[in-house]
Amino acid sequence: MSENQSPFTQVLSQALEASLTHLTTLATQPVGAQASVTELRAQLKKPLNDESLPAERVVSELVRDVEGGLHGTAGGRFFGWVIGGAVPAALAADWLTSAWDQNSGLYAVAPAAAVAEEVAGEWLKEIFALPQEVSFAFVTGCQMAHATCLNAARHAVYERVGWDVETLGLSGGPRVRIVANAHRHSSVDRAVRFLGMGTAQIEPVETDDFGRTKAEALRAALEVKRERPTIVCLQAGEINTGVSDDFAKLIPIAKEAGAWVHVDGAFGLWAAASEKLKYQVAGVELADSWATDGHKWLNVPYDSGFAFVRDRKAHRNAFAQHAAYLTHQQEVRDQMDWTPEFSRRARGFPTYAAIRQMGRAGIADLIERCCRYAHEITVGIGMLDGARMVCEPTLNQGLIQFLDRREGATEDDHSRRTDEVIALIAKSGEAFFTGSEWNGSRVMRVSVCSWQTTDEDVERVVRAVKKVLAEK
Repeated sequence: MSENQSPFTQVLSQALEASLTHLTTLATQPVGAQASVTELRAQLKKPLNDESLPAERVVSELVRDVEGGLHGTAGGRFFGWVIGGAVPAALAADWLTSAWDQNSGLYAVAPAAAVAEEVAGEWLKEIFALPQEVSFAFVTGCQMAHATCLNAARHAVYERVGWDVETLGLSGGPRVRIVANAHRHSSVDRAVRFLGMGTAQIEPVETDDFGRTKAEALRAALEVKRERPTIVCLQAGEINTGVSDDFAKLIPIAKEAGAWVHVDGAFGLWAAASEKLKYQVAGVELADSWATDGHKWLNVPYDSGFAFVRDRKAHRNAFAQHAAYLTHQQEVRDQMDWTPEFSRRARGFPTYAAIRQMGRAGIADLIERCCRYAHEITVGIGMLDGARMVCEPTLNQGLIQFLDRREGATEDDHSRRTDEVIALIAKSGEAFFTGSEWNGSRVMRVSVCSWQTTDEDVERVVRAVKKVLAEK
């Protein structure tokens, strides 16, 4: 390194080169990680060094040693779980976020980060057509968005019965009941655990065959124990079928019973961004809180979730904590007043950049394209010999089962065959899917969230699955 050269110049240039190599070869590299855990441990498990090492050596060895252990999640043929890529502006902003290294807990510590987050939050409210009075928080993902919303909900429902939960705690107070869609995501249960309310207080509500809460079942559940503080959890986007609860019908039932209504909209809430698809979440704006992800359908890098709360006072009172050594100002927004974190990454920058790059029309187009591709992939594979479509997508999730074609094959045989084919597809490197269970059987989920998926990817994936089925 020359005398006047920054210590960052060479190592960041290395990182840029390695990043571009990864991103520009996604179409030709296997989509799923190919290295075993034994191989990865052998590559990465080095003795703790006593002496310092040059940054350039550390980065070059890291790039070398993770080889084979990275999924192609940023590409267009990764359909596992519900994972998006990262649009270019969001990725670049995320790099800048690390370089700027702002602690965005307080406006005083990171002024630009605070305002960027403030603006991006208002934009998101417009995209989702949420009421103007709604407050928001930028968190790590939908798990912490649930924890944030349900903490505000806990504050509000306890306040209604005269119990100061932040001061007195849970012991001695009335138990909060959580009346929830029986097909809710497990992250709701984890949030209930985090907040000390206990999963024993969750009362599952019967759903239809697609995972939608039945109105009469909800009404019946709420007609009993009316004296207890109650939170109702509904969902936009069932994790397997992609369907949403009938908010226009269900939320008034919950409100009539005096319940707080929380919506898990990890990916399904994004249907509100599309004129063509927003009917699927009609009435969702009637709820009291909403949780969703940015690192799914907004296609920003990981560490991005959003929480929205109608009752701003309840939201702030559940989190705000002031101290004499901190610098607080009335006319600005201190992020720590709205989130579970104090020191935190300035995660508003990538969201700001993604929304600016795509705009309202671009986001709607992304949502609609993913839904079209999910339908084409699910129907295309479902028509192949040895496959069966279990659930035709209405949003961006589809279900397929692969059949054991032996005479007398049972459901257990079909489940085994399904897991076998999922593994063979991953081994081929042409695509990556994950499995799930639906109505007691194993299925393959088709989940399309990436801005990089193309018509060519869809055709390539269906051909690849056809080849796998023909070979074995």
